[in-house]
Amino acid sequence: MVTDPPPRRPKLLTEFLDSDRHISLRVPTDERLVSRARAIESAIQIGKPAAVSYACGDFLAAAADFYRVPRPPISVLAARPLRVREGGSMELFGDYNLQTALIRIWTRTAVRKQVTSYGTFFSTLCHEFCHHLDCRLLGFGGSPHTRGFYQRTAALYHHARGTPEKQLAWVKMSRGRWRVDWRRMRRTAPPKFFTAAG
Repeated sequence: MVTDPPPRRPKLLTEFLDSDRHISLRVPTDERLVSRARAIESAIQIGKPAAVSYACGDFLAAAADFYRVPRPPISVLAARPLRVREGGSMELFGDYNLQTALIRIWTRTAVRKQVTSYGTFFSTLCHEFCHHLDCRLLGFGGSPHTRGFYQRTAALYHHARGTPEKQLAWVKMSRGRWRVDWRRMRRTAPPKFFTAAG
């Protein structure tokens, strides 16, 4: 995970820095998201696109209701698009439309057309929903990829999966960007949990 570079325009930079500092995300105290995340995992294992689409829609509806934001529409698609650029290629796992709030997520790899692992698929769903929360709850209209954004996404993901969450560790890169330091994450001691809210 790599952050976006800080923008130069003052208004966008203010939003970027606010997002970067906002690392907490309240999560439900009950199992409403956990049970729906399990339903997504079951639907992926069954392999029926309609079941995956329904389970994702149900998860997003429950999450949107908890955060009191409009329910985002979702489109569950087959093989990921492959973007080829000079120096390599990149698969698109999912995206979020800032204007329409549509979340698109792909269930198969671009080249081999293999079913995406549940962990990768669900992480992508949480990532795209957190863009929705940025726009509709937190007021970050551009929803930049900041350290705070990734930490909020991790809070939602780990809560819904019922796994312990660690504070993300970062390494500074050029142009004001940061990347997750996975080696340091493996060495980090006890997990840090975010406050739950009902």
